[in-house]
Amino acid sequence: MLSKKTKYGIKALTFIAKQEKGTMVQIATISEKENISHKFLESILLTLRKSGILGAKKGKGGGYYLLKPANEIKMTDVIRTLEGPIAMVPCVSLNYYEKCDDCPDEEACSVHKLMIQVRDNTLQVLRNNTLADLV
Repeated sequence: MLSKKTKYGIKALTFIAKQEKGTMVQIATISEKENISHKFLESILLTLRKSGILGAKKGKGGGYYLLKPANEIKMTDVIRTLEGPIAMVPCVSLNYYEKCDDCPDEEACSVHKLMIQVRDNTLQVLRNNTLADLV
């Protein structure tokens, strides 16, 4: 299940992407328009800034802005930044692989086989969608 952090992060990014190019958006504006707790949103936007998706300018007239065009921000990057691994189980993760403690043979594991299909299909959807597609 998608966490609120990721859901709100996508909503905030979409809100920022809808603004006129070069416009800086303040946290309070996003918080009010998208009905997201100001403090929680602050944390989310900081994470997105540290990952290189957002830029920020302090002071009067400051706010958050996209560092790249919306059509270059893939949903895989957003999800991994806010949620972590896309795979539902660690043994099928491409970036965060871990062997399952309770599984002696991944090749014979029925859960493993199913989760590879889920991962691959999820990745296809997320790779083929950018922030611009959501706007």
